[in-house]
Amino acid sequence: MLCGAAPLPASSGRTHRHRLNRGGDRQANAALYRIVLCRLRWDLRTRAYALRRTTEGMSKPEIIRCLKRYIIREIYTALLNPQPSSVPAITSTAPEESTWSARSAARTNDVDTDKR
Repeated sequence: MLCGAAPLPASSGRTHRHRLNRGGDRQANAALYRIVLCRLRWDLRTRAYALRRTTEGMSKPEIIRCLKRYIIREIYTALLNPQPSSVPAITSTAPEESTWSARSAARTNDVDTDKR
């Protein structure tokens, strides 16, 4: 159901429109909306798309609906075919392997650690 971003026909007479499906995961739909707003503000491809669709006569809510569907397709593809990350994984060391301790940190910062 595309996180509540699936189109439902809402046509009447000569007007052919769609509205968003109100079912689905509302939190995911809210996240999609935020992604769309950020892309509309910062992504040049998305801004060019919105400008083109505006000249075609689409309203801003219709453009946002189309962008949500496009983004959810991108996310779905990325989830099915994950790419290896170029960022190295963060490995945590066990406390006994750590070379940095609270006592050595206190000595570095000149804090008295003696019990009184």
